[in-house]
Amino acid sequence: MSLYQDVIISGFGGQGVMLIGKLLGYSAIGQGLNVTYMPVYGPEMRGGTANCTIVISDDDIGSPIIHSPVSLIIMNRPSLDKFQPRLQDGGVQVLNSSQIDPDLAEKDRVKTVSVPADELSNEILGSARLANMAALGAYIQATQVMPLETVIKGLEKAVPAHYANMIPKNTQALQAGYDAAEKA
Repeated sequence: MSLYQDVIISGFGGQGVMLIGKLLGYSAIGQGLNVTYMPVYGPEMRGGTANCTIVISDDDIGSPIIHSPVSLIIMNRPSLDKFQPRLQDGGVQVLNSSQIDPDLAEKDRVKTVSVPADELSNEILGSARLANMAALGAYIQATQVMPLETVIKGLEKAVPAHYANMIPKNTQALQAGYDAAEKA
């Protein structure tokens, strides 16, 4: 059976959407899969809009451009407003319910997994800086695109060397998001 998964990860600059996109890509490459990664920045880096698209497949990938994604990781309300209407029927979206009211999510057309990513991060680090990792952990659980252990191994490639001491905390946040999605 052929594997194909695409995702748009979106939030505002500073939420780490590009980092988790790279992490997902590196992890898929580590499994021998083909990957495309395309970042998109708004006019301002921190605080402006930011999103990236990732396509993972065991076949050749024709284009990194995704018009109707199979899945979404949405970190803030403006991203929900922009991308939820484009999500394919039957698709999966992971919402950061710390910043998005889950009642705003479509219920019938798509599967929505809401996790309080900011709160999970606060429990681990005392700040929301790991909310991206919690959201990615929830995404891994919701889609089963690859084992969580594969993503944890990918941290060494994706996390900049000067933040290597944060890998254990990133691992905790990934696991916390995974566990929260399992219960959702």
